[in-house]
Amino acid sequence: MTSLSPYDNLTPVTRTAYRARSAAADLAPLPRSVKDDALLAIADALEVRTQEIIKANGEDISRAREAGTSEAIIDRLTLTPERVRAIAADVRDVAALPDPVGEVVRGSTLPNGIDLRQVRVPLGVVGIIYEARPNVTVDAAALCLKSGNAVLLRGSSSAYSSNTALVRVLRDAVGGAGLPADAVQLVPGENRDSVRELMRARGLVDVLIPRGGASLIRTVVEESTVPVIETGTGNCHVYVDAETDLDMAVDILINSKAQRPSVCNAAETLLVHQDIAGAFLPRALNALAAAGVTVHADERVMEYAQAAGGTDATVVAATAEDWETEYLSYDIAAAVVDSLESAVAHIRLWSSGHTEAIVTTSQAAARRFTQLVDSTTVAVNVSTRFTDGGQFGFGAEIGISTQKLHARGPMGLPELTSTKYIVTGDGHTR
Repeated sequence: MTSLSPYDNLTPVTRTAYRARSAAADLAPLPRSVKDDALLAIADALEVRTQEIIKANGEDISRAREAGTSEAIIDRLTLTPERVRAIAADVRDVAALPDPVGEVVRGSTLPNGIDLRQVRVPLGVVGIIYEARPNVTVDAAALCLKSGNAVLLRGSSSAYSSNTALVRVLRDAVGGAGLPADAVQLVPGENRDSVRELMRARGLVDVLIPRGGASLIRTVVEESTVPVIETGTGNCHVYVDAETDLDMAVDILINSKAQRPSVCNAAETLLVHQDIAGAFLPRALNALAAAGVTVHADERVMEYAQAAGGTDATVVAATAEDWETEYLSYDIAAAVVDSLESAVAHIRLWSSGHTEAIVTTSQAAARRFTQLVDSTTVAVNVSTRFTDGGQFGFGAEIGISTQKLHARGPMGLPELTSTKYIVTGDGHTR
């Protein structure tokens, strides 16, 4: 009688997860040199097989245009030879980063002579659920491999052809470099059923990381039985204090909002202390207008805009929804507040816990703001756009976590590990 494979009666998603779990066990003990060689092989393969990748990407772009997808989304979906080269360069950068696996977090010799060490170990199997950015496919795979994790990639159906081609290249390179090819897998299926099954693969998948808009993140957080690291939305605030350098405040505001408005660390709300509003707001409104930003103003900001007369700003009345909105566009909500404490109260009510900035020349105000505001990043006289793994010197990031357990803020390689204790004795008994 022919014996059945242990995978024969499993669904395609579960079968994929089992293979990933086996690959993770093989990957975890590998030395840095083997993982780095695999990453460099991936980078080379991406460049050699660029045309294959771009051809597949063209299929996605054609479908997107036929479906009437916006050009902004199509731009995020598009791969060009230059973008593929940039992705390959990013993989090489990851290879150059220190390997967190095996790092001793703390260690000591106990009074009874036992040696105790807490060391970093891979999480195991990491599932990534993300939207129409095919570069995430490679970025996530590289970071997971470097930290010793197997990765299950579930991108959006809009990038299915691109992701399929990219994962094919990744698996060939990984397998050719001596790593288990199943350390990188695309979750089968193009509908939501496969996503739901991945979210319920508790015991096979160690953690899920959603990357995308608020709706995607909320769905994964609320419906998963697998533990989730929430890479949250960015309703970020810039507060201009009563004591401030006006030029600096305008520069930080414009950079925070308009340098790249479609990302999670872009500012979405401006709060201005009433004592500085008369001097600051006319300048700020003109600068926002020059940057093409529409201001969703409370009554007091609207009054300053009307009194300024000569401002070119597009100012509309704010609604309650504006204070909680992550625009990801050339829009910003704006309000005048009575005090620093009023600004903090507004932030506590509406913030997503990502990044909040204060612009002030008062050390006391800066200290008070950083004490009272509880977000992943509190910036003093710095643009919100600096909340980024690369900008923080981490080399790369898998996302920005807005939760408080396990990881918070930009997640680099160490955040893709857990720890275990190694206890060494000499016949000790208790």
